[in-house]
Amino acid sequence: MIKGRVKGKVWSSRHVGTLPPGALLEVETEAGGRIIAFDPLGCDDEEAVMVTQGSVAAAYFNGKNAPVDALIIGSIDENTKQKS
Repeated sequence: MIKGRVKGKVWSSRHVGTLPPGALLEVETEAGGRIIAFDPLGCDDEEAVMVTQGSVAAAYFNGKNAPVDALIIGSIDENTKQKS
């Protein structure tokens, strides 16, 4: 798994028909790289997320041949309170 942060949406008015409903998001990884990941969860900008890639990501879509190589599989809860 890869830990990253959503940096924005990627808009695609034309794409292959087997792409399921959902959003394509640009995710900045902890290593500083950026990937495009499919988001079935509805994540927001700057949200910390977990991403999986490859055959595991494509296998998420049962019964469909989805052209997805990176999939957001979770939103990371962040503690925003400062400890005293």
